[in-house]
Amino acid sequence: MSDMSASASPAMTHLVPLAEVDPNKVTPGVLGFIVFAVMALAVWGLMKSMNRHMNKVDFKEVPDPGAKSGAPAADPEARRS
Repeated sequence: MSDMSASASPAMTHLVPLAEVDPNKVTPGVLGFIVFAVMALAVWGLMKSMNRHMNKVDFKEVPDPGAKSGAPAADPEARRS
């Protein structure tokens, strides 16, 4: 067992400097920019598609046949009593 721990120790000491990160030097880099750009393009495309679909909607409200055409809408509280 001492052979394994002896051989693992130098390997771990070589990996320790890789684990130390200077917070002043960490940046998103090119990969972060690419991910952000793809997400921005996806949102732009979805908004354009939604706008196209909303422009196709032609909603015309049909008047209620039970309501009087000249009278204002009845008070909902008056209907309950």
